[in-house]
Amino acid sequence: MKTFLKSKIHHARVTDKNVDYIGSIFIDKKLLDLSGISEYEKVDVINVDNGQRWQTYVGFGEEGSGTILVNGGGAYLCEVGHRLIILAYEMTDKLKEKPKMILVDKSNNFLNYL
Repeated sequence: MKTFLKSKIHHARVTDKNVDYIGSIFIDKKLLDLSGISEYEKVDVINVDNGQRWQTYVGFGEEGSGTILVNGGGAYLCEVGHRLIILAYEMTDKLKEKPKMILVDKSNNFLNYL
């Protein structure tokens, strides 16, 4: 088995953070649907503005809200307004289809597929 990129949300902007929450990253449900990322799915998060990287799991943010809420320890690794790359993977013997990769604007609105 190999691990392949399945989904990517490129340049999502942090809208809020909460150190005291148990963990996770809440992402606008519309962006999750467009990228093929599921609730509770494990993701890698890369902060474009400071180089920090971490793993967490996904929670639904309100659909159409543009929410990117970083919780728990990840909240120490970013600031509101920072640009993130959010990646999800799948394990398979052979890549079946091209990853779903989306680009968003400064308000976390879908722009286009990459």
